[in-house]
Amino acid sequence: MFGFAKPWVCTRCAKSIARTSYLSSQISIPVQRRRYTEKPHPKDGRPFRMAVIGSGPAGFYTSYKVMSKIENSVVDMYEHLPVPFGLVRFGVAPDHPEVKNCQDKFQEVAESPRFNFIGNISIGNRDGELPLETLAPHYDAILFAYGASRDRTLNIPGEDTLKGIYSARAFVGWYNGLPEYSDLAPDLTQGEEAVVIGQGNVALDVARILLQDVDVLRSTDITENAIETLKRSRVRRVRVVGRRGPLQAAFTIKEVRELVKLPSVAFHPIDTSLIPEDITKLPRPPRRIMEVLKKGSTASLQTAPKSWSLDFCASPKLFKPSSSSLGQLGSMSFEITTLTPDPFDRSARAVGTGEVKDIPASLAFRSIGYKSEALPGAAELGIPFDNSMGIIPNDHLGRVFDLVEGWGPPINAKHIPGFYCAGWVKRGPTGVIASTMDDAFSTAESIAMDWYSQTPFLNAGHGDGQGWDGVKGEALRRCGRRVSWNDWKKIDAIEKEKGKRNGKEREKFTRVDDMLAVLD
Repeated sequence: MFGFAKPWVCTRCAKSIARTSYLSSQISIPVQRRRYTEKPHPKDGRPFRMAVIGSGPAGFYTSYKVMSKIENSVVDMYEHLPVPFGLVRFGVAPDHPEVKNCQDKFQEVAESPRFNFIGNISIGNRDGELPLETLAPHYDAILFAYGASRDRTLNIPGEDTLKGIYSARAFVGWYNGLPEYSDLAPDLTQGEEAVVIGQGNVALDVARILLQDVDVLRSTDITENAIETLKRSRVRRVRVVGRRGPLQAAFTIKEVRELVKLPSVAFHPIDTSLIPEDITKLPRPPRRIMEVLKKGSTASLQTAPKSWSLDFCASPKLFKPSSSSLGQLGSMSFEITTLTPDPFDRSARAVGTGEVKDIPASLAFRSIGYKSEALPGAAELGIPFDNSMGIIPNDHLGRVFDLVEGWGPPINAKHIPGFYCAGWVKRGPTGVIASTMDDAFSTAESIAMDWYSQTPFLNAGHGDGQGWDGVKGEALRRCGRRVSWNDWKKIDAIEKEKGKRNGKEREKFTRVDDMLAVLD
């Protein structure tokens, strides 16, 4: 049986499950009460072979649990980049290194002889990609754990035509070294006013990076290119704007407290009419946030060189050009909203009042959520996708169902044998790494339960079970070099050595060609 050091998640993540339960908007995962016995599969006794598409937390946590539940199981993890860890590497803020401790646990999983990392192999139908249908004949199950690669847009005038407007996803990817955004080159020199649209944790991450002392960031794994750009930044005032109020905002206590406590950064007081007079009656998580917001910062607005605010009840309507440069963002128009039926109800809706206000801004970041996309080739294998929700239809427990849309299943829906999902492509882009772990474990339990109860899987009775060995020839012909876990460890060592020379944890490669070059 696959051994694993305990605990298999960092203390912060374990505590976060309880801390964030009130704030999570996801539907509760039902408990599986069906029992099963761990023993070799009664059909032929050969190992269970699973392909995992995506190497972020959802993929690793599901792999760990499957390997511990199904004896002699073998997992092949496919990742389109040469480096693993997905959102942990490219999404977690560089000044939050403790959140990345889960990488140590993923390393333990990857060191197992029953785990294969298959990096630099993209699944898709374009040139240089491996078709999904190529995997199917060689595995008992395929797990979709590839996260959310699309950015939600506002669809308002000026969004696509003016300079100075960025998605938070792109900005975060850029300063974290995601190759997709290595050439983003955000211009932070056009003015002192910035607006972040959205009030989740990512929005607060963006605000904090813009306001943080660059010398504090130097010791993190933020890219050197980002440090040089932030050094030249003229941004002095950041507004984080949301359609609803503080009790409906998605940010958590840690993120807002960090911003309030930034040295030499003042916090503009919020509208106290949006906070109940007696906050002691609130549940603990929102009560703690209200306490922080009411207290504010110790830095003075009169003397602090930088400041930020949480602007509530404002819905974006228009990006407006600068009067001095028609192609550059100069301000934004927002419609004032009111909350109904009760501004202190977490589920209150924002309703426009018709009143419009303009906010000066030479820089804007759209942070209204991510969205998953259908994997190319999935439809040909009968895998549906709900474009409106951005998820693969499933039963909340990770089994992919033949639904046209949404979670289910209705009475006439059926599990598509051998296909499972975990993480954001399963439930939508909500929650933190801890909730992704919990979600991944529920999918792994479904897989183990189905395997031992002789539920039909892929290629029932006629699959070869070769896994990567059956795919390798076609993959290398189409995609070129495969990056193994040992290859990743070489990249990892060189990044850490480069970082050590600069007094930081690591200096990431930001281009795929540079990652591959060190392996030659």
